Amino acid sequence: MIKAVIVDDEPKAIQSLIWELSNFSNEIEVIKSFSNPEEAIVYLDNNELDCLFLDIQMPTMDGFQFLEKLMNKDFAVVITTAYNEFAIKALKHEAIDYLLKPIDSDDLEETIKKVKKYNSKLFNSTKIEEVLLNFNSKFQQKKITINTDGKLIFLEADDILYVESDGNYSTIILENEPKIVITKKLKEMSSILPENQFFRIHNSYIINLKKIKEFIKNEGYVVMESNDRIPVARQRKSDFLEKL
Repeated sequence: MIKAVIVDDEPKAIQSLIWELSNFSNEIEVIKSFSNPEEAIVYLDNNELDCLFLDIQMPTMDGFQFLEKLMNKDFAVVITTAYNEFAIKALKHEAIDYLLKPIDSDDLEETIKKVKKYNSKLFNSTKIEEVLLNFNSKFQQKKITINTDGKLIFLEADDILYVESDGNYSTIILENEPKIVITKKLKEMSSILPENQFFRIHNSYIINLKKIKEFIKNEGYVVMESNDRIPVARQRKSDFLEKL
């Protein structure tokens, strides 16, 4: 069963699409609908679904801006609109299909087939990632596995100097390699990195305790082996000293 979410600023348009989808109730279920895109973003970033039906023309933000704000995009996106000039742009934003309002039942049936195909490919990709993760946990226990943007990155803990926050992104600073920018918040990185070796010294930084060169107590910062200066948050100072 396909789990779908609808985002459209017009309640009548939502009801119309729900009614059309009811003709395919044995294949697809609408688990949630939103007329407020901000509320929809919070829900989508914290819940699992298979397909998003997204209206393009909304007053507070358009559908393309909406997609750019999403952290989680592991689902099929279907654009819905009354205007066909958005078709090419929709495809560029990795939408799998494009439905013109009023939505035709035959068009919707074809879209559902595409959603099924998309989710089948995603399922197989996820299975491959699970196998790789299991392999890493059994045979490469010293390595840290980061799953981001459809790929797995394997890193040695000792190669990481520190991780810096940039909103919904994190930048991993490595000792002898180019930095890596990933779509994970610093909180997520805290759960991935070994607790005995890494410490969140500031709201914006996690440091590798093995890579500290100096701690300048009076000025409240540490100097890493790269000579980068990382601030120590006052409320974390005592915990940091205990770690040392």
